[in-house]
Amino acid sequence: MSEEKKLGRLIPVNLREFWSNEAGDFTPWLAEEENLNLLADALDMELEFEKREVNVGEGGFKADILCRNMEGDRVLIENQLERTDHNHLGQILTYASGLGVQTIVWVAKRFRDEHRAALDWLNEITEEGRSFFGVEIELWQIGESHPAPKFNIVCKPNDWSRTTRRSASENPSELYLLRGEYWNGFDKHLKTLEKSPLEIKQKAEQGPYFFFETGNSNMHIDATRTNKVVRATLWMNGNAKPYFRALKSQEKELKDALGSQLQFKENEVSSFIWLPDDQALPLANKDDWPRQFEWLDTTLQRFDEVFRPLIDEINPADWESLEGDDDA
Repeated sequence: MSEEKKLGRLIPVNLREFWSNEAGDFTPWLAEEENLNLLADALDMELEFEKREVNVGEGGFKADILCRNMEGDRVLIENQLERTDHNHLGQILTYASGLGVQTIVWVAKRFRDEHRAALDWLNEITEEGRSFFGVEIELWQIGESHPAPKFNIVCKPNDWSRTTRRSASENPSELYLLRGEYWNGFDKHLKTLEKSPLEIKQKAEQGPYFFFETGNSNMHIDATRTNKVVRATLWMNGNAKPYFRALKSQEKELKDALGSQLQFKENEVSSFIWLPDDQALPLANKDDWPRQFEWLDTTLQRFDEVFRPLIDEINPADWESLEGDDDA
């Protein structure tokens, strides 16, 4: 008789059991790249860490975390481990004004209705290019597993992504223009090749991605260039989760084929498999661009060679009922 399969039970974890202090524990944790990326994924934006505990004015005020988005605009993150309160609402307005930020992200255990309404009102009355987000954080575990964070967006501006892109195109930042120059150089590099199997799906202008076809409408291969990061990525939308799980089951073989630094990540709306260029210098170092172009071209072609036949062989129905790996 086969052993009965059992499912674990999600158990909520008190935030204070993991982070006893906001400034001393939670803020440093959230400022780490891996954890900041979790928040960025939930917000559907790119965040690059700049500073934490940033002085504002002469009154001893300190903003928790300051970042930049992909257009180079400042993003303020203010957090608390309890329900939202009037003090923090006042702080985010003070910090936003004092630091000249374009996007404000308020992270809390729970949002009071009146504070959610206040952010909605601010999104309605402020000028285009200013955005306010309310985010609730939870911790969950299964059995004796490590607690896993979950960010829930409870407040965001209407059509914020479209508005942000339009604002950036009208007032391009130095980073925005530099990234555009980078992608123009990469496009010229691709055109010098005698032959490439990569079929361009969408060229980047000043954004962080350059897309290539995979033969499957639910996924594509990306070249990614942020201010500090260069990587090749296989991106899959929510309809392609069975493909991700099938590929994740071959993690060892894929790392042998593509590199030991290959990373796997699955969330609610999309999944990723990516490989970083660990030698990449920051975007402003133009002398390193030709090497990066060579690395991207070689790695992207290798992604195409490895993943395309595997994708063709996968039967999604065989993997639809399996749960994703939260640690991916």
